[in-house]
Amino acid sequence: MMRLRQFARRYRTGAAVLAVTLSVGHVAAHAEDAAKYPAFSGQWSRASAGAQWDPTKPGGLRQQAPLTAEYQAVFEANLKSLASGNEGYNGHSRCIPAGMPRMMLAYEPIDVIVTPETTYVRDYFNEFRRIFTDGRAWPAEIEPTFTGYSIGEWGDKDANDRYTMLTVETRGFKGPRVFDATGIPMHDDNKTVIKERIFLDAKNPDRLHDEVTTIDDALTRPWTVTRDYNREHDPVWPEFICAEDNHHVMVGTETYFRGVDGVLMPTRKGQPPPPLRGFDSQPK
Repeated sequence: MMRLRQFARRYRTGAAVLAVTLSVGHVAAHAEDAAKYPAFSGQWSRASAGAQWDPTKPGGLRQQAPLTAEYQAVFEANLKSLASGNEGYNGHSRCIPAGMPRMMLAYEPIDVIVTPETTYVRDYFNEFRRIFTDGRAWPAEIEPTFTGYSIGEWGDKDANDRYTMLTVETRGFKGPRVFDATGIPMHDDNKTVIKERIFLDAKNPDRLHDEVTTIDDALTRPWTVTRDYNREHDPVWPEFICAEDNHHVMVGTETYFRGVDGVLMPTRKGQPPPPLRGFDSQPK
């Protein structure tokens, strides 16, 4: 019995030592792994004052989006619709995800999380991008989503053997999607391909750059813009539930506004009321 107890004590001691050794080894391996990647993780706020897609140009027509004649006409119709108070083209106003590339506007701060296999990007709408960096190939079939399917690759190591650049390609979209709230359109075929180069500023590690090139059949050429973000050192993560306080209501092709009393209101002068069907057949 004494020998059995001694064996049990030795076994417990050995197991504890092994557990500590494995734990220390895991932490060391994790720290070594993390040192390979740039400091992208954290909260990032939009650097530009406006929320137009190309931050170097004013919004609307002055964006000079390289649209085909067909989609330029769609854009101008969207602008007229917006001026009249009707945002029917803007699914985001009705809690439909903005998708890519619009979610990278960062209306509110975005959350970036870097792991060896996947880099995650979350926006205030709780849209999650998964940028796979595990070396996978493109799947034979992609289930279309608003954010698309992203494959990334780390590269451009610095003198400390640390990656400095994440290049990303995203495909597999569904729509409708627009570039920004003014309604710069994307093609209905959703064959968009988006390529990005994401990197920290060489002189300011608290500035993140995302060079975004959009290839879309609504465009006459690839459209490249650079979105910039500033690091938040004391991040606050407020809860945002779009449906909780969204007052936009779309009936048919018309957009109405739900007032504080819960009653629909017009969004433009002379707007017709929504059609009512079936209410006159209810029992009195």
